Amino acid sequence: MNKENFDEEFEKLWNETPDSHSDDVKENSWEEFHAKTFAEKKRRFKPWHLYAAASVLLFALIGTGIYFNNGTLAESAVVAENTIENTTSVIKFVFLPDSSRVELAPNSKIIYGNDFALNRKIQMCGEAYFKVKKDKQHPFQVFCDETTTTVLGTSFIVKESKNEEVTVELFEGSVQMNVKGKTQKWILKPGEKFTYGNQTASVTEFSPFIDFDNQKLSTVSLYIEETYGYKVSLPKENQDQKITIRINKKEDLKTILQLLSEMYNLNFEINEDLKEITFQ
Repeated sequence: MNKENFDEEFEKLWNETPDSHSDDVKENSWEEFHAKTFAEKKRRFKPWHLYAAASVLLFALIGTGIYFNNGTLAESAVVAENTIENTTSVIKFVFLPDSSRVELAPNSKIIYGNDFALNRKIQMCGEAYFKVKKDKQHPFQVFCDETTTTVLGTSFIVKESKNEEVTVELFEGSVQMNVKGKTQKWILKPGEKFTYGNQTASVTEFSPFIDFDNQKLSTVSLYIEETYGYKVSLPKENQDQKITIRINKKEDLKTILQLLSEMYNLNFEINEDLKEITFQ
C-alpha cells in the first residue's frame, strides 16, 4: 500500500470514533496528529517501520476512539496493556471487564480498549469462544480479518484459519455478520455456521453437540482432556463401563463432571494447579 492510500485508510478509521466530537474537532485533530506523526525527518526510515508503528495505532483507534488533540502518542501505549495472547498449548480462560468470558485457543490473541464496558469491540486473530454478557445498550463486536460479528448476548466461536478463512459457529442467541465492502448482512441462528473466504460468504448447519453412543467412560474422559485441558483419572472398575450421552460442545466443565459423578455415584476433585480431575 503506498503512502497516499495508507493515509486515506488511516484517516477513515480516525473518523469512525465516537460522535461526541464535532467534525471540526475531528478534522483539526487529524491534521495535527498527521503532521506530528508522519512529518519528514532527517533520518530516513524504512517503510516497514512506518507500517508497524501505524498498525499499533490502528488498534488503539479502533478500540478506544482516543484523540490526540492535546495529548501525546504515549496515550496509545495504555491500549497495548489490553492485549491478551495465549502462548501456551491449552485453552486460556479470560474474563473481560463487562464479565463476558473468552476461551482463547493456543496461538490466539485478542485486543480491546480501556473503555470496553461502554465500547465493547474486540480485535482478534486465531480462535476464541465467546460467552457474552447481555447488554442491549452496548452491542458486542468481534473484528477478525474483513468480518464483523455483532451480538447482544450469546455464545459463539470465531476462528481464523491459516488461509485467512473466517468461520463463526453459533451455539446460542443470535448474531449478525457483516463483511467489509459488502452491504449484505447475515443473521445466524443456533446451530448455524458462517464461513467467509476468497471473497465468498456462506451459511451452513453444524452440530453444537457431541454424541457418545454406548462408548466407554474412558472415551468421555479423553474428550474432556482434549477439550478442556485437564487430565482425568478414573477408578479402574469404571473405565470400561459404557455410556450413552449427548454433550454440548461448549458445556461448562463442572456441569459435565457433576453429571458423570451422579450417573456413576462417584465423587470428583479438581486440582487447578496440576490441571487434574480425579474421580473416586
